[in-house]
Amino acid sequence: MEPSPLAAARRLLVKVGSAVIAGEGGLDREKIAELAAQMAALIEENRQVVLVSSGAISAAGGFLPKPPSNLGELQAAAALGQPELMRSWQEAFARHGLRTAQVLLTADDLAERARYNNARGTLERLLTWGVVPVVNENDTVMTEEIQFGDNDQLAVLVASMIGADLLAVLSEADALYERDPREDPAASPIRKVAAVTPEVMAMASDRPGSAGRGGMKSKLIAAAKSAAAGIPLWLLPGREPQVLARALAGEEIGTIFTARERRYAGERLWLAQLPRSSGSIVVDTGAARALRHQGRSLLAVGVREVRGQWDAGSPVRVLDPEGGLVGMGLCNYSSDDLRRIAGAPSDRLPEILKRKVPEEVIHRNHFALARDP
Repeated sequence: MEPSPLAAARRLLVKVGSAVIAGEGGLDREKIAELAAQMAALIEENRQVVLVSSGAISAAGGFLPKPPSNLGELQAAAALGQPELMRSWQEAFARHGLRTAQVLLTADDLAERARYNNARGTLERLLTWGVVPVVNENDTVMTEEIQFGDNDQLAVLVASMIGADLLAVLSEADALYERDPREDPAASPIRKVAAVTPEVMAMASDRPGSAGRGGMKSKLIAAAKSAAAGIPLWLLPGREPQVLARALAGEEIGTIFTARERRYAGERLWLAQLPRSSGSIVVDTGAARALRHQGRSLLAVGVREVRGQWDAGSPVRVLDPEGGLVGMGLCNYSSDDLRRIAGAPSDRLPEILKRKVPEEVIHRNHFALARDP
């Protein structure tokens, strides 16, 4: 057996999908207990574990007259099920002398730098105390504007936030296959992926799992983001017995997505992984080239269009004329001021705005270049 990527990992993020722990009319508490035992064994080896757990809505199943069918019902079901989900993990880890802490997040929490730093500080303190943080999206207040999309995306953001050595995604899928095995039972599993290319994306179906929002395509998007952050992602069959222990032992199981060298840290890593922005700036071809290939700052003369409303200092997307993402950066101007100076040379900005202003719309030190999978 080859050495396991898990073997050298000292800080892990384990994401558990809804279908892995869903049971008849609620949660599969035996499965939760088994997974907690495996994570407790990793902690016993002086590793740190953060758990991202789906399953709040599944946990509410036994208390509902019918399955939720709209956003309001989903939010109410999440409110009902979240305490049950936490109680299940709390009791399972307590059998191994471990305490847990609930951490509920929305995309808004991680899109604002101060709140991002507060969340990271909380997770770091809990790990220092030997507590297992149990993270979930705050479904009770989610809207389309503030949700992550699914917990695969949340897991990548939290893994990046804490500087995890490995992201283990436990799913009902047992691996990435060359084609969706639900549609083609003869499809073969892919055990190792060096890069999430368009050809790799084509292997996945948009079809979601049996109990969650994320399908294989979501996991590939997460794998690409994780690789760009320098964190390998291991997709593992969560329903298989002792899956983490077997992975640790080096068994050929699931699919490992290898990582690139980490490109950014600190504020620029936060920008690169930002779940949502305040708006968009469309730039001309020359500005897009200067940002992508010359490491330059964005100047007003290169701005062609301003989309959205924001205050100075907000994170925004920078798009090329074709709509391709150039990167994410902190804008020195409000959207209203930027509309007034768009296309103007730098020496005219104080005259237009009637005050002393920065030369750069986005300084290169506060810009994270988008990186294709």
